[in-house]
Amino acid sequence: QSYSEACDSLSYEAKRAYSLDSSTRTLSTPSPGLILPSKSSSLSSPALSSNGHETNSSSSSSAVAETVAVVHPHPGTRSRVSKSHHLHAPIDLLPDHTLLQIFSHLPTNQLCRCARVCRRWYNLAWDPRLWGTVRLTGELLHVDRAIRVLTHRLCQDTPNVCLTLETVIVNGCKRLTDRGLHVLAQCCPELRRLEVGGCYNISNEAVFEVVSRCPNLEHLNLSGCSKVTCISLTPEATLQLSPLHGQQISIHFLDMTDCFSLEDEGLRTIASHCPRLTHLYLRRCTRLTDEALRHLSLHCPSIRELSLSDCRLVGDFGLREVARLEGCLRYLSVAHCTRITDVGIRYVARYCPRLRYLNARGCEGLTDHGLGHLARSCSKLKSLDVGKCPLVSDSGLEQLAMYCQGLRRVSLRACESVSGRGLKALAANCCELQLLNVQECEVSPEALRFVRRHCRRCVIEHTNPAFY
Repeated sequence: QSYSEACDSLSYEAKRAYSLDSSTRTLSTPSPGLILPSKSSSLSSPALSSNGHETNSSSSSSAVAETVAVVHPHPGTRSRVSKSHHLHAPIDLLPDHTLLQIFSHLPTNQLCRCARVCRRWYNLAWDPRLWGTVRLTGELLHVDRAIRVLTHRLCQDTPNVCLTLETVIVNGCKRLTDRGLHVLAQCCPELRRLEVGGCYNISNEAVFEVVSRCPNLEHLNLSGCSKVTCISLTPEATLQLSPLHGQQISIHFLDMTDCFSLEDEGLRTIASHCPRLTHLYLRRCTRLTDEALRHLSLHCPSIRELSLSDCRLVGDFGLREVARLEGCLRYLSVAHCTRITDVGIRYVARYCPRLRYLNARGCEGLTDHGLGHLARSCSKLKSLDVGKCPLVSDSGLEQLAMYCQGLRRVSLRACESVSGRGLKALAANCCELQLLNVQECEVSPEALRFVRRHCRRCVIEHTNPAFY
């Protein structure tokens, strides 16, 4: 059978099984209803019926609420009609390895539905190789309950521990609490990636337990978790560590964007416990100051990407500390850090010659002088954003064009002092240019046509109605 026919047949079989009588339910397979938001009353928005269509009846609402808590059996005997039809289904002609390949592309809730079709699909759907990742979505999802039931099923072959689950992504599941993270910490010691962005109900205690019980955790996304103020080990885990290893956590990637409660002391704790950090994102952590960045340079020498966008208390002294990262730093964002001037940019340019990406949008103290230092010292620069820097003019662009000929992306949005002369210099020297943003700039159509002639692959974003 062709791949598309197999997928169509698979979808038909899953829907047919989903519409079977609910009297066969027992405690074995998590219901796909676990992965759907429950409806608290018949007055809420339309519920999904068993065949996937919407219904406004009160019975449908109660049925959805029931499926959130119920789980389903190992598919055993079906009705005689159902079994005879199943024997002739084209999907049965596919070998197990082909079905596994198809199942590997299904999201978590659809995989649970497939496990209800028949005995063969049940065994295939719960193959450990398909459960390296669990991805749950939905603001109204009872995510704590879903995590508890899924981990319980995945622990059946290895009691009380799930050795296959390495990635859990529950971004935007606002009903996630510390209870859900406690279950993951206790049952998933091999966890390597955890994303809980926007789950603002979790606290330090749960995060501490996860990083303490999951020693292989490398990727942690806590963006929007406003109650999290730092990352550390639990006291029990600290006592068990040998002096040789100290109190280190193996996290390499940490995103704490919009963690408004993070302060200098919290970042000091993070830096001292996570010396292997290579990617750190602190966007809109508005309480951080220059002092916090000193701890980063002391404890985390391997940082390659650092974002401090909208950390408005960070200034030139902070960039001097960032510059101590020297040859490792490749990506730096200081957008809207209004205290940063040419002095801070000069420190970065001097000590970070391998810098590839710089976002200094809205740093109104940046001038052509600072841009010149950057161009001469960071000749391998690929992407630069100096939008809304009113003191950047054609002179600075000409220096960029002379020394940074490998530039691919440049944003000059709302740079009032930029004219066609600077753009022509960029186009003539930076032939690899792929994106140029000159929106809200006073540039002539002639200059834009010059850019298009010399950089044929370049996408020009502009607000000039005369250029098309």
